[in-house]
Amino acid sequence: MEPVNGHPAPLAGSFPALRHRNYRLWFTGQLVSFLGTWMQGTAQGYLVFELTHSPAWLGYVAFAAGIPAWLFMLLGGVAADRFPRRTLLCLTQVYLMSLSVALAALVFTGAVRPWHIVLLAMLQGVGTALDAPARHSFLLELVDRPAVANAVALNSAMFNTATALGPAVGGQLYAALGPGVCFSINAVSYLAVVLALHRMNLPPFVPPQRRVHPWRELVQGLAYVRDNPVIRTLMLLIGVTTLFGFAFVTLLPAWAVRILHGDATTNGWLLSARGAGSLAGALLLAFYSERLPRGRTLWLGALAFPVLLALFGLVRSTAFSLLVLFGIGAAVIAVFNLANAIIQLESADELRGRVMSIYSLVFFGSMPLGSLWAGAVADGFSEPAAVMAGAAATLAATALVALRSRAVWRK
Repeated sequence: MEPVNGHPAPLAGSFPALRHRNYRLWFTGQLVSFLGTWMQGTAQGYLVFELTHSPAWLGYVAFAAGIPAWLFMLLGGVAADRFPRRTLLCLTQVYLMSLSVALAALVFTGAVRPWHIVLLAMLQGVGTALDAPARHSFLLELVDRPAVANAVALNSAMFNTATALGPAVGGQLYAALGPGVCFSINAVSYLAVVLALHRMNLPPFVPPQRRVHPWRELVQGLAYVRDNPVIRTLMLLIGVTTLFGFAFVTLLPAWAVRILHGDATTNGWLLSARGAGSLAGALLLAFYSERLPRGRTLWLGALAFPVLLALFGLVRSTAFSLLVLFGIGAAVIAVFNLANAIIQLESADELRGRVMSIYSLVFFGSMPLGSLWAGAVADGFSEPAAVMAGAAATLAATALVALRSRAVWRK
């Protein structure tokens, strides 16, 4: 166990990933950065709705943010297997920070228009496409293999701490000081990751001994996923959950105003309630990471998620909506967290960057399509109709996948 100022790392007995100094640095830097990211995301969604009064525009922004995933995510995986991941992550943080600065400047000068937000969302998607594979595959440089599942769960806990706090704070700041402040805080928060990466003690990067053409490396990664039944099934599950179910998040700014008759603060609370549920679920998964039957817990969350989503579509009380969103957050984090951990443990070391780029492509690539159809259905019919349609499709598709996935049940 690594000491902290001469003493054992706190909570390291229950959370073995915290025994590693590099992981503790990563955890702290990412927590600060994700707080800023959620503050910006909350403010950006409400700003778009305030400028356009259209849920379809919420879908357009999310769709634009996801387009680069289809174009660059797999190349990001090849880069993560070829180049030092710490360097790649530092570069993406600086790039994303510059986009937040640009958005803040547009708001403060009064020049911001909906098309500006769409364009900057697309440019942000480029950074995310290059960042995500390196971020996921970087984990095994920070902890040893036995601590991987715990590190994935702690990553989720860290992310969802930000998901619980960031939107609530962002909603309050938006109401009090405007969206520009939220965008500025996010820009500064990227420096926490850069500083954490700089302070890590990592072994020297050893480039692959045999390099083939990047396209061939990409095809190797796709073939590996296709031929591994566990990884293939989990990729399908992530795609179904994100495409049909998770799209409801895009509609929350409109839901806060039109269904619950609230404002920017209400939107922040809705997002935070989901985040609080995800945080609670992630902490439980982290604490019991070495004892839980991963496969069965994953499918329990996957089937509970659409049932709770349908319930959310029916309620009209703000307090009850927050309670249901808490449950939704806990259920969906079981899916994303455990699928991520099983995929990482199933992947060959030399292919991990490419496998995680495919995972990221399925996740980030499905999200804009989900946002687009959900926004269109909400615009043409209603927000509740979009939520109920997503819940029904998710439940049907997940049940079908679960019945055909005995290998995952045994994990």
